[in-house]
Amino acid sequence: MTNLTSTSLLAIGNASLEYKWLAPPSADAPTIVMLHEGLGSVGLWGDFPEKLRQVTGAGVFVYSRAGYGQSSPVILPRPLDYMQREALDVLPKLLDAIGFKRGLLIGHSDGASIATIYAGAHQDHRLNGLVLIAPHFIVEDISVTSISAIKTAYETTDLKAKLARWHKDVDNAFHGWNGAWLDPKFRDWDISEYLAYIRVPVIVLQGADDQYGTLRQVEIAQQECYCPVDLKIISGAGHSPHREAPAATLEAIEQFAKAALRADPGLQGRAA
Repeated sequence: MTNLTSTSLLAIGNASLEYKWLAPPSADAPTIVMLHEGLGSVGLWGDFPEKLRQVTGAGVFVYSRAGYGQSSPVILPRPLDYMQREALDVLPKLLDAIGFKRGLLIGHSDGASIATIYAGAHQDHRLNGLVLIAPHFIVEDISVTSISAIKTAYETTDLKAKLARWHKDVDNAFHGWNGAWLDPKFRDWDISEYLAYIRVPVIVLQGADDQYGTLRQVEIAQQECYCPVDLKIISGAGHSPHREAPAATLEAIEQFAKAALRADPGLQGRAA
């Protein structure tokens, strides 16, 4: 796959998905696939994917799920099991389409939940580890309160205009996520059962001041997983430690990646 500094489109099923591929220095290097948050996209990762490529020597594949970024829109309202559908149907096809051979999934918020479901449902020998940034395994009161507040902000402030920089159809992106999380039936959403079936190392990165989740999420991972689970609490960060405390977040992922991918001869280590 040719190194792309701008985004391109990849057809997966009926959707066209925006993506960016940051090639590694070696064709034999592993790949990091990044799964964005509930209002995220390729662009909202900023320069973090490039920094990951530099410190790990891995290729980095970043994409926008349907309904986000420059990807095709989705039909609203989203089904309440939209994360399960993404993990069980879309992500396997995407990994095959990009020729994923070995590497990590790095997910943030919704993306971390999708990565969890995928790893628990698929005993994928290509997967060497999971990096879960501010994951959700259950719905907490703090999540609903904050997501309700952001709905008000979207309707009454310039938040919509700010998000429109990152999404071709900003209403599709926002309401697809916000509408599902605020549906009363979504309070029963629970993916903790998948944790027991994960067979690769996991690191959970949680901002100390996360406004969308508590350490209960971390406790669930530690209680339910039979695989090794590392924990890194990022001080001075809320729900997006890769943006709010990038140096500490990058260092934690770098150390985890080196251990998880140690046997991979293509891993180059920190770039000069």
